[in-house]
Amino acid sequence: MLIEVIDDATRRHGDRPAVSDRQTTLTYRELIRSSAVWADTLAGLLPGGDRGRIGIRAGNGVAYVVAYLAALRCGAVPFLIDRVSGVQETAAIREDCGLDLLVHDSPAPGWGTPRGELGTLTVTGAPSAGRAALDPQTEVCRFTSGSTGRPHCIEFRGQAVHRAAVNWATGTGLDADDSIACFASLSNGLAFNTSLLSAFLVGARLHLPNGLPSGSAVGRAVAACAATRLVGFPALYDSLVRRPVTDGSFSRLRMAISSAAPLDPGTKHRFVEATGVPLRNYFGAAEAGPLTFATDPLTDLGLGGPLPGVLLRAGTRANPGPVEVRSESMGTRYLNAPGLLESRMTDDGHYRTGDRGYLADGSLFLSGRSHRVINVGGRKIDATEVVEALRAAAGVRDAVVLQVLDRHGVPALAAVLAADDSLDPSGPRRFLAGRLAPYKIPSLVRVVPEIPRGSAGKPAMAALEGLFAVDRTDG
Repeated sequence: MLIEVIDDATRRHGDRPAVSDRQTTLTYRELIRSSAVWADTLAGLLPGGDRGRIGIRAGNGVAYVVAYLAALRCGAVPFLIDRVSGVQETAAIREDCGLDLLVHDSPAPGWGTPRGELGTLTVTGAPSAGRAALDPQTEVCRFTSGSTGRPHCIEFRGQAVHRAAVNWATGTGLDADDSIACFASLSNGLAFNTSLLSAFLVGARLHLPNGLPSGSAVGRAVAACAATRLVGFPALYDSLVRRPVTDGSFSRLRMAISSAAPLDPGTKHRFVEATGVPLRNYFGAAEAGPLTFATDPLTDLGLGGPLPGVLLRAGTRANPGPVEVRSESMGTRYLNAPGLLESRMTDDGHYRTGDRGYLADGSLFLSGRSHRVINVGGRKIDATEVVEALRAAAGVRDAVVLQVLDRHGVPALAAVLAADDSLDPSGPRRFLAGRLAPYKIPSLVRVVPEIPRGSAGKPAMAALEGLFAVDRTDG
């Protein structure tokens, strides 16, 4: 069992600092003791019958880690839910996964009745009329980004979670002298795979800052834990290059890791130039765990070669092809979408990631997505092509293209533009008229100050679709 692996590791590290946030630091010994106390509380709140199912929806912090270990310790399966999930997504999770309890740090309307507290966290009952059976070996469940508004729940065996941590620690040289400042949500694969169990296996320290990752906040957090590794999404590094940290906070930092959304090459260059710290663009898949690592990011211009236990297939530089992967950290299936994950597997056990790319000099390069094609009226439209064209229009800072239903219930191509509210939506459409075929020009456009995104940096598609709901109700 996974908790036995964790206990074996944590007992070896004794009084070394294990996990910290701005308010609290626990040693490995204290972490075991605290999670045991919380496990007793959770066990008393769970109904009898099959294994308990406990959702954890909270911001990063010591309490999150203790709750996660407590869920494992009491024999339940933790379901790690993105804290920024919208009402539609969280309702779908409650409906699909049949959770018994939700552990949370912010309101959870519609989930049930508060049953107790775990430190600063609230425990709410989430009774379900019925639920699909878990795989007998499932020990942890995580979710896809939820771009459809209904996140897929990925079941992971304990062995897969363990191997992801072992292979990341081995492949990246993580050891007991490391201190990790992690700004990525622990529900996301970037943090889960690079910073949680992997840190505990080797006796490293995991520091979990909370709040907005402004340049000054990042500098304070890195200095507070004498971080040797920094983990965050591209927005964090964008913030750091806008207002570089110059007070020596990064003096012990040896590595920075980014993922989940494309990192601007200019940001990467300016960060390295300002700090001297290598910035690596991690590549992984929610369903397959961590996949690549660039040992020398100064000479490796791609996403690095495969980590231990990983096999990669892709196209060539001249002819990019589908990226297919096989790892020791693969998910088993989607609990709420039977057969779907299995349908994405090749006959020889490789997962089709949906990315396109190629391998060159042992490194993976991505060239786009295989599934960014929208079908409107029988015409297939590459959303990436339209987005790139819109971003070149005057006044447009960012863009997302999607398919919605218009007020007549007919599928239509739509765009959400990040721009000042003074932007006339007809301007970008005219700009596209001279560059793209007429059917590739969005018929519906909304202008917002910023594109809403989840904690992983990906567009919150359910929220974006909601911007067009009026078009289905207008007369």
